[in-house]
Amino acid sequence: MPLPAGVYRADHVGSFLRPQPILRARETLDTPTPIAAADLRKLENEHITAVVQQQIASGLQSVTDGEFRRAWFHIDFLQHLAGVERHGSLSSTNVTSHGVTPPKLVVVGKLGHPDAIQVEDYNFVEKVRQQDAAAAADRTITTKVCIPSPTMVHFRGGREAISTEAYPTLEPFFEDLVKVYQAEIADLYAAGCRFVQLDDTNLAYLCDEGMRSEAAKRHGEDPQKLTKHYAALINAAVSQRPKDMVIGIHLCRGNFRSQWFAEGGYEPVAEVLFKELDVDVYFLEYDDARSGDFSPLRFLPENKTVVLGVMSSKKAELDDKEDIVRRLNEAAKFCPRGLDQLCLSHQCGFSSTMEGNDLTEEQQWAKVRLEVEIAKQVWGEDLSK
Repeated sequence: MPLPAGVYRADHVGSFLRPQPILRARETLDTPTPIAAADLRKLENEHITAVVQQQIASGLQSVTDGEFRRAWFHIDFLQHLAGVERHGSLSSTNVTSHGVTPPKLVVVGKLGHPDAIQVEDYNFVEKVRQQDAAAAADRTITTKVCIPSPTMVHFRGGREAISTEAYPTLEPFFEDLVKVYQAEIADLYAAGCRFVQLDDTNLAYLCDEGMRSEAAKRHGEDPQKLTKHYAALINAAVSQRPKDMVIGIHLCRGNFRSQWFAEGGYEPVAEVLFKELDVDVYFLEYDDARSGDFSPLRFLPENKTVVLGVMSSKKAELDDKEDIVRRLNEAAKFCPRGLDQLCLSHQCGFSSTMEGNDLTEEQQWAKVRLEVEIAKQVWGEDLSK
């Protein structure tokens, strides 16, 4: 059975370390003399062109903009929705690191999708991909768009972060949230995008016993019911996608300056994740013991693929090649079709926020090249099969 279109044996989650010129420019945004929006866009375009070319040169076949236009993997997208605003910071100690706490999103009015959010960014990357096609030789290159999962609008703030005036009950809130995602996915498809990845920390956080308890208190809902609720929410959000659009989901336990926020194997959510969630491919964090063993993969259906994040974007040193191959083979024992259902990646991106993980750009690309090398050793030269 072939891989889903746009999925490759050596794959990645999407973000890369921000170049220093972008970081310096973004630091001015909260000052009295911020960089002009047009100048920032021009600077981002320059460095996104370079990072797309570098991805291709390193052997990757799925390319992104590195999330260079974002400060946070989720906030920059979600704050474009009508009815959503940033209000202060989250209060949970589980999401604080290096003295930094993510901004808190608050739903202050009816949710809406007044304009396409990612289409312009997609079009730019796609243009670069087409211009750089010669460098890819006979390889297929796919432009991937990463957006936060719809669960990100609900999990962290809960009912108290959703206006009771706009939404006296939550059912209409979830219905409007679904419509927003359906509209964005439709706009991306119309622009030519055929691969959308949903980035979801919350299903992974629901693997952590402490966070499950906290979620039960915050939402007044059994964590298992909340897991099923989120699966239904995601399914509704992607339900109108055309047959030739591939949907992936990335689960992450936190990735801020090489730090993490949750731990626990996938067992609490595995059956819902693999049997109920209507996605084509899972990008799963599996770089260390925090993610548990591979036994939850026994629930994986024969027609789905897992991009196994057994390499680490959190550390500067290269992963041990023999250990990565061993772990891939170990995971394959739990999959109905073995290695045929697996691909390789790092557990998360290299820069889920603009601060980035604790390594250099040179170390980052060395890790990517090693990943491609390992994938070819395991699956052969053609990484699309």
